[in-house]
Amino acid sequence: MLAPKLALAEKQFEDFDANLAGEEGKTEETKASWFKRIKKGINTKTSEKKETPEGLWVKCPDCNYICTVSELRENLFVCPKCNFHHRINSSDYYEILFDNNEFVELFDNIRSKDFLEFTDLKPYKKRLEEIWSKTDLKDSMRVAAGKVSGHDIVIACMDFEFIGGSLGSVMGEKFSRAVDYCIEHKLPFMVISKSGGARMMESAFSLMQLAKTSGKLSQLSDAKLPYISLLTDPTFGGISASFGMLGDLNIAEPAALIGFAGPRVIKETIKKDLPEGFQRSEFILEHGFLDFIVPRKELKEKLTTLLTLFKN
Repeated sequence: MLAPKLALAEKQFEDFDANLAGEEGKTEETKASWFKRIKKGINTKTSEKKETPEGLWVKCPDCNYICTVSELRENLFVCPKCNFHHRINSSDYYEILFDNNEFVELFDNIRSKDFLEFTDLKPYKKRLEEIWSKTDLKDSMRVAAGKVSGHDIVIACMDFEFIGGSLGSVMGEKFSRAVDYCIEHKLPFMVISKSGGARMMESAFSLMQLAKTSGKLSQLSDAKLPYISLLTDPTFGGISASFGMLGDLNIAEPAALIGFAGPRVIKETIKKDLPEGFQRSEFILEHGFLDFIVPRKELKEKLTTLLTLFKN
């Protein structure tokens, strides 16, 4: 009498388990068919194995909106939801601005040297070699000549990934040669700034570039050629203290952090809370240090209008 009861209980348990798994009413053959192998063993070669690529998705640091990298790229690296401007490099800016992404890079053979044999956490020379091996960048600024809506122009753009876009002797030399090139060919000059300031590893050599670049802009002004300064997030230190704020037109991207010292340092120094939006481009515009703010999607159109007005 006990055996039939045990068999019935076992059958009920199996039915309940099958119901939970969604297999109720299926035969043993149909239940097994979804994982049935055609061949025994795994025959895929290691070289043919596919992994999910990294960096397919991006999370906006401002509103936490998640989108694909391709969607963000189509939107010029501006968040589709909150209009947050992600940081981009010189290649991206050149692709946005130059017609058909066609340009000639100038002075790309200049490289930094460790004259002072400077060492912080690691030797400056080793730091440079590591960046050169990992990226195609020669230094923190690239200079290129091309056309924007048919207008010839020279654009210098900084790369933050190269030691924080810091101002060193190479950036100063590239800037100076770019000005000379503009004067020789009668071209307008634009600089896209994105930097933490002067490069401490070059000490006084770095600080000397502030005077050097400012002096070259005087020559550009004497030649009656326009200089447009675009400030992006972040622009600090020696850049904002020199050529960053010396443009015939000083413009910026929305919500870009712009200043000399950082907000934390200022707050600790004056022992007071800072106003909301302090050092953001909107705050800087309100206090008269900027001419206007231009969203990245409108940048090429605005630049075209400016070049047309300057030419006429």
